[in-house]
Order: sequence, then C-alpha cells, then structure tokens
Amino acid sequence: MPRLGLSRNVSIKIHLDTDIGGDIDDLCAMAMLLKWDDLEVTGITTTADDGGRRAGYAKYVLKLAEREEIPVAAGADVSSSDYRYKPGYPPEEVYWPEPIDPAPNPADDAIELLKKSIEKGALVVGIGPYTNLALLDRKYPGLLNKTKLFLMGGCIYPAREGFPIWGNDMDYNVQLDAASAKHCIECLNPTLIPLTVTIETALRKAYLPELERSGPVGRLIARQARAFAGDWDNERRYGRTCDGLPPDMISFQHDSLACAVAAGWCGARTEMVPLELEAEDGWLCESVSKSGRPTSVVTEIDRGAFNQFWLDTVIS
Repeated sequence: MPRLGLSRNVSIKIHLDTDIGGDIDDLCAMAMLLKWDDLEVTGITTTADDGGRRAGYAKYVLKLAEREEIPVAAGADVSSSDYRYKPGYPPEEVYWPEPIDPAPNPADDAIELLKKSIEKGALVVGIGPYTNLALLDRKYPGLLNKTKLFLMGGCIYPAREGFPIWGNDMDYNVQLDAASAKHCIECLNPTLIPLTVTIETALRKAYLPELERSGPVGRLIARQARAFAGDWDNERRYGRTCDGLPPDMISFQHDSLACAVAAGWCGARTEMVPLELEAEDGWLCESVSKSGRPTSVVTEIDRGAFNQFWLDTVIS
C-alpha cells in the first residue's frame, strides 16, 4: 500500500552525501537541512570530488551557517575510473563571493565518516552519484542495510503532463557512475526519489528577496540563483513551456526534495515498485516488471506545498 511521509516534527539524524558545487540544488538542500527543526546533520561527504574542491565548498557553507562542528570529508574522486566523464564547475568567481580553498583528505576518510554516522543512528541521503555508498557497502557489507537510505535519481515512470520529458540521458546521479547505481539499487534497500518526480519542483525568482534578507546562506543561494538563471535561462526553457511549472522558475529542487523526503516531509507518496535494472552500453535502464525487485519509490508529491515549505524552512 502507498504510504505518506512522516510529519516534520520528528527528531532525526541525517548523513548527507553530496556533489555540491555543480547545480545549485545541493546548496539549497544543505541550507534546508541546516535549518530543519529537530534534525541533526551528523556528517557530510562529497562524491565525484576533484581534489577536495567540493568538500571545500561544503565547509564554506557550514562556516557561513555557523555550523562548523559538522564533519566534512572528501570522498570518491573524479580521477578514478568510476565516472563516465569528469564533471565541470560553474565559474567560481561568479557563483561564490570569494576564492574557496579545496579541502582534500585521505581517500578512505569519507567511508569512515559514513560508517560513524550510521553507527550514531543516522539515515543516509545521497544527492550525487552513488560511488561513496557502493564503496562503503563493499568495505562494510550490510552496514547500509542497518539504516534507511534515500537516493535522488532514477527514471522509472514517464514525467507527468506539464513537465519536461526527460530520460536516462538527463539522470546525472545514476548515469555518471552507473555501476555504483546498479549496485546500490540492487543490493541495498533504498528509497528512490526519481528525476521524473523532482522535476515538479522549482526555485523561483519570487523567492530571491526573502532569501537575501534571511542571512549569509540565503544571500549565497540568491547570488548563485541569479548566476544560474543567466547561464541556463530555465524561465524561458521550461517556465514558459511547461504548464506544471511556475513561469519564474530558476532551477529544479531535485536534491532538496530528496532530503525533505528523507527527513519526513509529509507531502510525498511512496510506493513499493517492482523494479528491474539492465545495463546497456554503460547506461542503466530501469523498468517496472512483475519479476522486478520490490523497491521503495516516491511516486507523487504536493509540488506547490513543497516549494513553499523549502522557502519557509530556509528563511526561518
């Protein structure tokens, strides 16, 4: 039977595995978790990192938020052979108010930080490629099955009418390291927050004045949002062409939605879906099949409520 998410007022611990520094939704997700009532972020690991560059960004955000007690570790690096290609970054001088030093560390530190978070009772939410999580499961088999795992990614059902028609080629988190994605979905028990649901969310231009007044992290989001709007022009590409999206949209809130579901936001419907995976030429294809493995999948959200919830939480 479908189940709705828990209410917000539940004490919870979360470990965040992120590829902050590319699309701005990682920053938006991190900002939301840091402001969430009765929620403890036990650790942050970065994936598809580049010599600690993403870890440096995460530490910078924590400094702005005055939350430097949260440990950060750079995880799987793009110098490995795990990734389809080396991800790029937007220009740092435009997106960030000052140069940010990378924060490299020994390769295994991220795995140990993840392990420590799980042993503290934290659930894990992955909002980047799943490389760290596959590495953790191989080093400590069964550990991730002792907690709840939430993964942003997947193209399982078609997008609903009024939203972009995206397929596997747009599913960055799954397809950048398809082998790790296949391992995590097949061997663990994740809840998937698919791309075809997260595209129903939006960061809007209307939110920017309130974000700028809300403090240093809100101002950083507003800065990056304006830069992102100039680079991608999603208002024209999607806001004016997709009836389900607000006309002043700047970006999708893929990662913020995944984190909200993990933290118990009550506007998501989750169902057990028989999911079958097949690797084809380095791509991971997902389909619903009677013979598939029962997998927890978010299938529906209250998108308007989520957009407002995100804003209210971040500016609180």
